[in-house]
Amino acid sequence: MRGPGISNGLRLPDHSGVHVFTGVADSPAAALRRAHEVYDAALAAQQAGLENPGKQPDSWGARGLRPGWQMEWPAAKAGLWNNPVSSTTRSDFAL
Repeated sequence: MRGPGISNGLRLPDHSGVHVFTGVADSPAAALRRAHEVYDAALAAQQAGLENPGKQPDSWGARGLRPGWQMEWPAAKAGLWNNPVSSTTRSDFAL
């Protein structure tokens, strides 16, 4: 699978939004695992006052972390990411 996105809806009264992580994975389970790993690395850097590590060599990365927001990993879903600002479409992938 190329280009899966991981979405994680937040259910806090004063926080709403969706986190999206993108990268290449061969299964939804692998995508969720990598998303969790890059999130943990980015969160650790943020908490240490360091710069976000950015994209990893395998194309995975986490951006836009919001202090105080807690991820609900059991609610996270992997699926094909369609960039709303991209003019190209990919229809040859299935999950």
